Amino acid sequence: MTIAVSPDLSPALVLNADFRPLSYYPLSLWSWQDAIKAVFLDRVTILAEYDRAVRSPTFSMRLPSVVCLKSYVKPARNPAFTRFNVFLRDRFQCQYCGSPHELTFDHVVPRSKGGLTTWENVVAACSPCNLKKGGLMPKAAGMIPHQTPYQPTVHDLHNNGRLFPPNFLHESWLDYLYWDSELDPE
Repeated sequence: MTIAVSPDLSPALVLNADFRPLSYYPLSLWSWQDAIKAVFLDRVTILAEYDRAVRSPTFSMRLPSVVCLKSYVKPARNPAFTRFNVFLRDRFQCQYCGSPHELTFDHVVPRSKGGLTTWENVVAACSPCNLKKGGLMPKAAGMIPHQTPYQPTVHDLHNNGRLFPPNFLHESWLDYLYWDSELDPE
């Protein structure tokens, strides 16, 4: 699953004050208009620019391609329990068959048997597997999730988000996106 990004719109990669993206998935991007507004409000520092510029009768400015916030935004301690974050935790794959298609979520312990809608009881599941399992317990259905459901950390979701880059990555962004990855020895 990729996020569609149009290079024609000249989006700006937004980094926190520690030079890490605010989010990897979806990648933290602002429109060129929002980036310029933040520059004029003195909220960001421009780290890289596009060759394109905007002009007025008395002013010209190259469009920012990478901006860094001047004030650190503390990331959420625990990610929100949302359908999207469940899918991201489970890498956009059915936890029963591995399919990336027709995703929904399944209660491992069915609600009819007392299961709760929590991180620890919900997994990504494709519609066919969800229908097949129905209201049965995993052993009774012969369907055990590939991974035991758990509450992910923000770090877990960022790591999984790196597996799904957008369809477009500007060359000026690359130094900032994976800078904390291990370097290959030469």
